[in-house]
Amino acid sequence: MIRILTPGLGATVQDLGRSGLANIGVGRSGAMDRRALRVANALLGNAEEAAGLEITLGGFSFEALEPVTIALAGADTGATLGGRPLPRWWARTLLPGQVLRMGHSRTGMRGYIAVSGGLDVPEVLGSRATDAKGGFGGHHGRALKAGDTLRTAAEARDTRPLDFGLSPRAWPDLWTDGSGETEVRFVPAMEWADHDEETRALFCATGWTIEPASNRIGYRLDGPEMVPTIRRELLSHGILPGTIQLPPSGRPVIQMLDANTVGGYPKLGVVIDADLPLLAQATLGSTLRFRQISAAAARAARRREDDLVSAIRRATSHQRKG
Repeated sequence: MIRILTPGLGATVQDLGRSGLANIGVGRSGAMDRRALRVANALLGNAEEAAGLEITLGGFSFEALEPVTIALAGADTGATLGGRPLPRWWARTLLPGQVLRMGHSRTGMRGYIAVSGGLDVPEVLGSRATDAKGGFGGHHGRALKAGDTLRTAAEARDTRPLDFGLSPRAWPDLWTDGSGETEVRFVPAMEWADHDEETRALFCATGWTIEPASNRIGYRLDGPEMVPTIRRELLSHGILPGTIQLPPSGRPVIQMLDANTVGGYPKLGVVIDADLPLLAQATLGSTLRFRQISAAAARAARRREDDLVSAIRRATSHQRKG
């Protein structure tokens, strides 16, 4: 069991989200940086779907009320345990009374904490993820508050101490910055063809700025106005996280994990699933660039993420077993 001391900016309980419910208007939710939570769970030997904590921009702390093993992943928040640095991509056992503190993010947007066995919150519609917009899932369907207590899965509690992690030399792909410029890949959507070749080239050549109003629902981008050659009035239709819409302002909006399941704006494309974690760590005010790829390449990129997580799980299994 852990007690939240300072919740930061909207810390929530998240897992890999809900799938297959868009037809009834239920969005995906789940960890914005899915890869980070998957790696944290792999370090602990947890199931893929185990729930952990998502912390935006740091400023978070909790106290262990009993022995609990955690893994820290995602953004660099300068975390400390008992006043001593605790690196990211690291697993450590906390004793009762120990306090983990996260400072404000140095690089990246979102940090993740997995606990051995996962957080013991009710499963709602097949997931423990917080849907803050709908007010369900996670811990009472809301962001965490100071004084909240969270239980870990009872069968997974283990007093055997762990203290190991991943190095940037062995796993360089994990050390992404999240500031400056981030390239994300996309697959064109139906209305991509409504723009002439010059405008499509402008979209890929532009360094788009992530506006401060961006959040888990969507990322608003600032840059040149995109003017379609063909203008359409569309009925509302199904959309997925990663969908790049073009509202009347002519500046793109990327739908994220808490987005609606339908929309009526024309679509330029969809950011590939494997690059949504990169978007999750891109800081407000930083620059995005888009690169067009094929659907086959998008599927291959997702397989590479799966391979990375599986390799980490195998490589660290002996450290968990002692």
